[in-house]
Amino acid sequence: MGVPAEFRILSALSEIDAVHWDTLRSSKNPFVQHAFLSGLESTGCLRPEWGWTPYHPSLWQGEKLLAAAPGYLKSNSHGEFVFDHAWAEAFARAGRSYFPKWLIGVPYSPVTGPRLLAVDAASAQHLRVAMYEHAHESGLSSLHVNFHEPSEQMHFDSNWSARHTVQFHWHNQNWPDFDAFLAALEPKKRKNIRQERAKVASAGYTFRIVDGKQADAGDLAAMHHLYQRTFDAYGNAPALTLEFFQHLATQMPHALLLILAERDGSIHAGALCLRSQDTLYGRYWGSLDESPGLHFETCYYQGIAYCLREGLQRFEPGAQGEHKIARGFLPVLTHSQHWLDDADFAQAIRPWCASERAAMHDYLNHARTLSPYSRGPQ
Repeated sequence: MGVPAEFRILSALSEIDAVHWDTLRSSKNPFVQHAFLSGLESTGCLRPEWGWTPYHPSLWQGEKLLAAAPGYLKSNSHGEFVFDHAWAEAFARAGRSYFPKWLIGVPYSPVTGPRLLAVDAASAQHLRVAMYEHAHESGLSSLHVNFHEPSEQMHFDSNWSARHTVQFHWHNQNWPDFDAFLAALEPKKRKNIRQERAKVASAGYTFRIVDGKQADAGDLAAMHHLYQRTFDAYGNAPALTLEFFQHLATQMPHALLLILAERDGSIHAGALCLRSQDTLYGRYWGSLDESPGLHFETCYYQGIAYCLREGLQRFEPGAQGEHKIARGFLPVLTHSQHWLDDADFAQAIRPWCASERAAMHDYLNHARTLSPYSRGPQ
């Protein structure tokens, strides 16, 4: 008989060899790469006082890693993008504590990707059951798996409640260049985009796109400063450190992409993206200027043009933003799963989640009618 599988909780990604972790990944999604997740921990981006304590579930057979997931004990609901503040308030009104809860996901990143990383489907299922049992035995209020891939739905039984949100993604229809993409749009939408781009060009901005290998210290420092300005403007704390940006450049050079808007020899705006073999992910943006069209050019049009040049099939520019539809991004559903240990609360949220899913599907169908493409959604 073989050695039985052992469930372990890891308090840091450094406890797992990067090669072993990355071998488990079922895709090339950069957000579940060991370098990305461990970098968040080692460069001061995740702190207990900010609500993040690494708590990674793993499944082993002897010294062989069978399955694992990026996990965190949360003392708040910040940086998750699947909002459950009402649930926490309901627990408080009942004299119960919702926190700490257990989150399986990628901090600060509303990006769909694999969550139950495993050598095979059976190991993924074993990990999910072990997570459920550990959460119950440890007295955790709840377990949440955010932005999982649709194919992972099979691992969640009726004890879990599904939630959906809507994002807007661009899909490459094998257009040879940006003009061909524009030609697929309705005339009014095409004209608006051309006018927005013309305003940016006439204001004297030029664009430079560099990966982590090409970016120098000044580029990274400028991008981090712009990122901080955006968060400060909205009264939020910028969790990502300059050291993390530098870490991405050295440890994930081909995944990191900076889109830099320059004028008069200096950087005035920028967007930080990550990329895989087939997808561009827009994450953070900032600007020194309030210039018409600069946000759209930096965050959307330069990214679309890059995807067309590089042959990438999808561009995910981040959460929310119905204004993206007019610029070629179409609505898609994202998925998460939620388990609550309290049976009464679990029963209470099921119809609420079902109602929310129905509303999201209605919104998805409505948003599809707003497609800017001349022949409807592609």
